[in-house]
Amino acid sequence: MNSFTLLFLLSFAVVTVFAQWLANRQAAYVFAHRDLVPEAFTKTVSLAAHQKAADYTLAKSKLGDIERALGVVLVLLLTLGGGINAVFEFCAVRIESPLMAGVSAVGLLTFLMSLSEFPVSWYGTFVIEERFGFNKNTPSQFIKDEIMQLTLAALIGLPLLALILWIMDSVGSNWWIWAWVILMSFSLLMSWLFPTLIAPLFNKFTPMEEGALKTRISGLLERCGFNSQGIFIMDGSKRSGHGNAYFTGLGNNKRIVFFDNLVASLDDEELEAVLAHELGHFKRKHVIKMLVTTSITTLCGFGILGWLIQKEWFFTGLGVEHASNAAALLLFTLIAPTFTFFLQPISTYFQRKFEFEADDFAAQHAQASKLVSGLVKLYEENASTLTPDPFFASFYYSHPPAAIRIAHLDSHTVSA
Repeated sequence: MNSFTLLFLLSFAVVTVFAQWLANRQAAYVFAHRDLVPEAFTKTVSLAAHQKAADYTLAKSKLGDIERALGVVLVLLLTLGGGINAVFEFCAVRIESPLMAGVSAVGLLTFLMSLSEFPVSWYGTFVIEERFGFNKNTPSQFIKDEIMQLTLAALIGLPLLALILWIMDSVGSNWWIWAWVILMSFSLLMSWLFPTLIAPLFNKFTPMEEGALKTRISGLLERCGFNSQGIFIMDGSKRSGHGNAYFTGLGNNKRIVFFDNLVASLDDEELEAVLAHELGHFKRKHVIKMLVTTSITTLCGFGILGWLIQKEWFFTGLGVEHASNAAALLLFTLIAPTFTFFLQPISTYFQRKFEFEADDFAAQHAQASKLVSGLVKLYEENASTLTPDPFFASFYYSHPPAAIRIAHLDSHTVSA
């Protein structure tokens, strides 16, 4: 056991205990406020709906505790328990090409990790989501989706992995710069292709019919100077009762997508306001800012890996006897969340800032009161808790807590 092993174990323990402490705070806070609707929502949210949201949050929190414990066991088994080392040795003695042996080992380990997550995902869908009336999925559809996702991951991910490993083997010490260029280029390409190539494999996208809603939305897009390749309704209700709306794609391949159950829940003015909020992310350049941030952090990650890969203690300290580029990539992916965990509040702070800016944009181009009423409906129908623990929310929540966000939007209504 070298010094890096001790550093990893200490960091892993601190992060695990702190994450569990945060989860316990959240559960205790939500439970303590279960029987009283917050003042800002007393006229719009019933006590029964508020209690359902609390119970749903607590049920997911308990499942999160189990998932966290299983994750701890999995990481320790794969690293210090020798799991990664065993799989890489298994592939090395059976596959002559070191490159293909590394690709096969990473693929096999990724598949095994996906299998380990399957029971939790199944329970979350067919027990918790079912209990609270959100699940619309069927076992056959669920399994089909899992197989499709694994197949796509293999068809797309394994060739990309092989290319990156070849770059690592072939271009010298600056491989990490080339690997970064390839990965970011691939990410941009997939973002561009996703709306027309990937998403339709899982859902049906129907162009929005002509009518009052499409006319209203087209008017909003024109006012905001936004061009897209169409407005589509997605059959989200075939899997879940949760509604949503999103933009997808890049450049001239952008699409606006509404879940069918969202369209059924909100009136036309509320849908316009929700869309105006999403437009605000584009017009305030949040997408570009997040892309730049992701690019910089990915480059830094590759740079750190480029240094670690030269250190024998990095491999031996994590239970791998024979150093390889493929093993280094997998090890780094597994342990990076441990060493970056306490940076998360920085990311969530800026994400919440972006949400406020998008709400401000929506208030300028639609009715703030309609965004408020639409959000309240979504909070209620999605059973989103109105009373999260403030410290938990500041650590994890990418969106401002409901009461804070509604108060911010109400200030626009008052000033108007």
